[in-house]
Amino acid sequence: MASVIDTAFAAALYSDSDAGLDTGASLLAADPAADAGLGRRGEEFLRRAWQRGWQPADVVRLVRRDLSDHHVRLLTELITAEVRAYRQLPPRWQAQLDELTAPPWQADRFSYATALLELYRLLLRLPAIEPVGPVPGTESLLPPHHHAEPRMLTRIRALLAKAEATDYAAEAEALSGKAQELMARHSIDEARLVAEGRGTDTPAACRIGVDAPYETAKAVLLDAVATANRCRAVWNSAFGFSTVVGFAPDLEVVELLHTSLLVQGSVAMTRAEAAQRAGGRKRTKTFRQSFLTAYASRLGHRLARTADQVTAETAQAEGAGGRLLPVLAERDVAVVSEADRMFPRTTVSRVRGVADEAGWLDGTAAADAAGLGTGA
Repeated sequence: MASVIDTAFAAALYSDSDAGLDTGASLLAADPAADAGLGRRGEEFLRRAWQRGWQPADVVRLVRRDLSDHHVRLLTELITAEVRAYRQLPPRWQAQLDELTAPPWQADRFSYATALLELYRLLLRLPAIEPVGPVPGTESLLPPHHHAEPRMLTRIRALLAKAEATDYAAEAEALSGKAQELMARHSIDEARLVAEGRGTDTPAACRIGVDAPYETAKAVLLDAVATANRCRAVWNSAFGFSTVVGFAPDLEVVELLHTSLLVQGSVAMTRAEAAQRAGGRKRTKTFRQSFLTAYASRLGHRLARTADQVTAETAQAEGAGGRLLPVLAERDVAVVSEADRMFPRTTVSRVRGVADEAGWLDGTAAADAAGLGTGA
């Protein structure tokens, strides 16, 4: 005889009808004894998601986009309970778990059961995606986690935080420029360790959220940051993230710089938009889209020049016969090879929606003001 949970799931999870959802929620609401088993079933759905390549932040991002804060609250509780079973978590998981937050929610049993079934319906239908690390519970397969120099990353974070907070473009330029310089030199220092036979790093991957609105421009910006820092970014527009492939120290600085430049770009866009409105303009959406696209495009060129300049200066200081440039080339090839292995069927699409000249010009100016290194 089928249990209450099985009957509720049969009615609610395998169709899109509201009637089936109401039937399943009514059955669960009327049977408090099913609550414990219902939680265990949810944890099973999560374990399947982990096995299909998903990580906590990915699932939370999708639930927040497609459902509601109530569902995020339920998911947060479910993830917290599920990960208690593991003696060790994969790299980056703990940082994702530390960010799990959701507002409290008080609901009657029917509303609670309805929301839970809606959440389970989404979890059940998650497809397999490219894994960016081991599945929890496979401790023997966990690679050694790279720990970048804490003092270096602390200095970079502090510089970028100050750049985000200042109201003066010149100060932001100096702070962001210094942070970018530290990032580039940190990456080169890691490559030098390999050249000296003191490092055996291999490419890894991480996922970074690319949220609406204006996600195309944000994905372009992330791609520019990744490319300048010897990584490759592949955007999955359907699920709202990009997968970044690169060596561990480079992945860390890509996350830091991308987040900071998004903040700086948003602040600059708000100021430029206010000036446009003061002049009587009302085309907010087209202005913002064009602004952010220009901002990402211009920064891409400046980031590339800055990275090339730092590499050239370091190679010149090393002199003829140095091993740095060959090692950097080898690392670039390794990253491209890993990205091709993970994503053998990527496509290239053109950026559309740039139709506002004022937005483009202001976005370009904002990218110039961001300042990403001397001579950029």
